Amino acid sequence: MNLKIDIKRVEKVSKALGDPYRIQMMEAIMKQKGWMQCSVLVEMFDLAQSTVSHHLKQLVDAELLILEKDGRCARYTINKEGMSEFVKYLSLYEE
Repeated sequence: MNLKIDIKRVEKVSKALGDPYRIQMMEAIMKQKGWMQCSVLVEMFDLAQSTVSHHLKQLVDAELLILEKDGRCARYTINKEGMSEFVKYLSLYEE
């Protein structure tokens, strides 16, 4: 495992989770227990659709969400593997 790549990923995930809206979006998708449509998230937050899409893109790029597109519709689910890797990294700091 290349430590430099791991550190870059940790940085990307940390930045993605550094925004309260993104954390709230992750929580909403997690509670859905499956896929959540982008349009549902737009309705949940007092943000423009483009802003919600930007936040979701950051979470997808950080490998925290999985995106599935069907034409113009997009839906998201938690990337359990990606989240697990990040949690495992953080657990290195436990004693």
